[in-house]
Amino acid sequence: MSPSSETAHGQRLVIVESPAKAKTIKGYLGPGYIVEASVGHIRDLPSTAAEVPDKYTGEVRRLGVDVDHDFAPIYVVNADKKSQVSKLKSLLAESDELFLATDEDREGEAIAWHLQQVLKPKVPVHRMVFHEITKTAIQEAVANPRELNQRLVDAQETRRILDRLYGFEVSPVLWKKVMPKLSAGRVQSVATRLVVERERERMAFRTASYWDLVSTFGTGRTPADAANPETFGARLSAVDGKRIASGRDFGPDGRLKAGSTNTLHLDEQAARALAAALEQTAFSVRSVESKPYRRSPYAPFRTTTLQQEASRKLGFGAKRTMQVAQKLYENGFITYMRTDSTTLSDTAIAAARAQVTQLYGADYLPAAPRTYASKVKNAQEAHEAVRPSGDRFRTPAETGLSGDDFRLYELIWMRTVASQMKDAVGQSVTVKVGGRAADGRDAEFSASGKIITFHGFLKAYVEGADDPNAELDDRERRLPQVSEGDPLAAEQLTPEGHATKPPARYTEASLVKELEDREIGRPSTYASIIDTIIGRRYVFKKGTALVPSFLSFAVVNLLEKHFGRLVDYDFTARMEDDLDRIAAGEAQSVPWLKRFYFGEGEGHATGGAAEAGNGDGDHLGGLKELVTDLGAIDAREISSFRVSDDITLRVGRYGPYVERAAAVEGEPGQRADIPDDLPPDELTVQLAEELLAKPSGDFELGPDPVSGNLLVAKDGRYGPYVTEILPEGTPKTGKNAVKPRTASLLKTMSLDTVTLEDALKLLSLPRVVGVDPEGVEITAQNGRYGPYLKRGTDSRSLTSEEQMFTVTLEEALAIYAQPKQRGRAAAAPPLKELGTDPVSERPVVVKDGRFGPYVTDGETNATLRKDDDVETITPERGYELLAEKRARGPVKKAAKKAPAKKAAAKKTATKTAAKKTATAKTAAKKTTTAKSATAKKTAAKKTAASKTATTDEG
Repeated sequence: MSPSSETAHGQRLVIVESPAKAKTIKGYLGPGYIVEASVGHIRDLPSTAAEVPDKYTGEVRRLGVDVDHDFAPIYVVNADKKSQVSKLKSLLAESDELFLATDEDREGEAIAWHLQQVLKPKVPVHRMVFHEITKTAIQEAVANPRELNQRLVDAQETRRILDRLYGFEVSPVLWKKVMPKLSAGRVQSVATRLVVERERERMAFRTASYWDLVSTFGTGRTPADAANPETFGARLSAVDGKRIASGRDFGPDGRLKAGSTNTLHLDEQAARALAAALEQTAFSVRSVESKPYRRSPYAPFRTTTLQQEASRKLGFGAKRTMQVAQKLYENGFITYMRTDSTTLSDTAIAAARAQVTQLYGADYLPAAPRTYASKVKNAQEAHEAVRPSGDRFRTPAETGLSGDDFRLYELIWMRTVASQMKDAVGQSVTVKVGGRAADGRDAEFSASGKIITFHGFLKAYVEGADDPNAELDDRERRLPQVSEGDPLAAEQLTPEGHATKPPARYTEASLVKELEDREIGRPSTYASIIDTIIGRRYVFKKGTALVPSFLSFAVVNLLEKHFGRLVDYDFTARMEDDLDRIAAGEAQSVPWLKRFYFGEGEGHATGGAAEAGNGDGDHLGGLKELVTDLGAIDAREISSFRVSDDITLRVGRYGPYVERAAAVEGEPGQRADIPDDLPPDELTVQLAEELLAKPSGDFELGPDPVSGNLLVAKDGRYGPYVTEILPEGTPKTGKNAVKPRTASLLKTMSLDTVTLEDALKLLSLPRVVGVDPEGVEITAQNGRYGPYLKRGTDSRSLTSEEQMFTVTLEEALAIYAQPKQRGRAAAAPPLKELGTDPVSERPVVVKDGRFGPYVTDGETNATLRKDDDVETITPERGYELLAEKRARGPVKKAAKKAPAKKAAAKKTATKTAAKKTATAKTAAKKTTTAKSATAKKTAAKKTAASKTATTDEG
């Protein structure tokens, strides 16, 4: 059947997920086709009990799943999709065929199934699949549809039910024992545990110091050239046959590892003594070892490797990478971006090979096409790798793309083309240099070099590295051409000190790699998982590093002690295997869910909850029993962590704090809040002591001379402020509630110096300056953006905080007499220049904005933190702030309401006045009713949403 001609088949409705995808596909199908978007999922499990139909009660209403009747899910059409569903039904009623063209993965198959269930079509239904949005691919998909894959649907439904049970059963435990509104998830919680465990390793780490020597040796030959340098550097490798200790020889406790008997650990004194003893030594070449070097191309991108490289090379977070990739896919530039396959189709291989010849020449093209086997377990090889779309690849310059779209496309294009190029080849050389010291000790130095004689694929693409100190594949190190026995002169001998470093924190790229290596969750969900743990405040970003919050320590502590199996890495990976077996038809969904929720046998695991959570045996078993037996969970113990013998860190309902018990029982102890952005490994005993030593609690300033209420200064989570203590018995709730006056300290004030007079001035705000000639009151106030004047709805900024207390009516009227400045003021010169950003390659400067000083490269702005200072900020810190801001992605803007349609008004224009009146009254009545109903629904939804547990889909 030809999709470009009208046939006897009449009109065909094609449903895809997104409007952008619909727009692109519509252009390829022509007349006879209507392409409409479902706008994502149209039906899902209810997010709150309020959405569950009234006929369901009890646990079914709470979970949205009937666990007693084969885990039957209760699906509801999303409230914001009802109008779209109505539109789809209307379009379907006028169509002769239905094509479900959602994505070709499990989630896309599930969306197609839900569409079929909700729309209930009475016309032929076809499943239309494609992995790229090109004219050829779309026409082939229409001509060769298939049936819905029910096994994929069942597997996705099982995952959804599993994640619902996990999230809705475990999350309430966190609410009760740690803090309200927290969430747990099958992959989310394990990912959080990984980040926490890495931080624990850093906290337990003890630094080791070690020294060695670096020498510059000269050959004495002239003239030298780039291919045969006169000098080269070498590092001390052995003394008297004993290998010099390096960082890898030390354990996390700062001591040499067991089995290091033939290792010599040099300290500073020993290193300097050896350097002195070698000053007059005659050195010579002891050996030259040369080996062939060969490096093969990297496989084309799959989802996770794309996320990792975009993080390393472009500074994108996983979420940003997937947003840009989705846009490129929907607009026909790349193939489907959620894939675990590295396979390229014959067409793609031919396109890549043609481009290699065209751009680099036939010398760079291997005789046979390269094929890549996926390293991912249970990879769906029917999918393709992420690559440029079409049977001829557009070069980045030919796409017309710009910004992030261009940069990501270029990355994908380069990687794909490079995958079909020849190996890079060359020589790696190791030179050993030796000599005898004045004290008789034998010292040996080692130098390594690498020469690439044919760059091959490295001409097109070089993979990045997570370790900033790692050497990239295209880096050459040339050594002079020397032979065994050649004399060398030590032109410089320098002792060098080193210190071992704690294991690096995860970045988004390295966490994605770790999850994939452990086979936890599905690669396509990693971006949303990372976004969730950051959004839930379990993790925050410091530059590109993922830092766990103290809150995540408490959550992981609870899960490990009482739900150990649920956050066990092997258990989570085995669950993934089980879900893949269900997708392959090798296992049944309902029996598997029964074992997971009720336990082995008829429904009850043996032993208590703790035993069921951490024991061996069936790796599924007893979630229901685990969440029922909560008596053993001590909420205070779960959220408490020892800092020293008398200082404890606690995670409270309002955040973390350190506490020292009082010396005398019954008396209050000391407490101090911990900054929200403090990495846990930086909370040392010394810092805890400093926090406790800071002024805290209420600082009595004196009574208010008018009200008699005591005025106090406090240090709150949002900064220092002054407030009044209301008399006992003052109503705090209800209609007659009285709120204490409160005011933040000015920038020039501090808790140490604020006085009663200062407090009275602050609490006098807003200050009435006077009344203008028209009788309108003018006040001076302190606001979010600084001090300002207000007259009715007209506000004008003041130049200093002191003006709030000194500005006169005449001065205020003069300010209002000036025309109000609109738009942007002339750009002020930068406060400081920092250099060129390594990611955007743009100049970075510090500027002063309405929220305070910030760094910018002209594209991205990042406000300086409270510990940053304009005078002392370094370029590296500026680049780090920008990288962190980029990783968070663009700020989401509130959606604007569409203007009311005027079509109805136009239609009624020709009708009689009586009809107009009747219609207007009816419309008004309907509108009022609709608004009332919507308001009620919205209120109910907001109330219920505050109690909702968020789960993840892995």
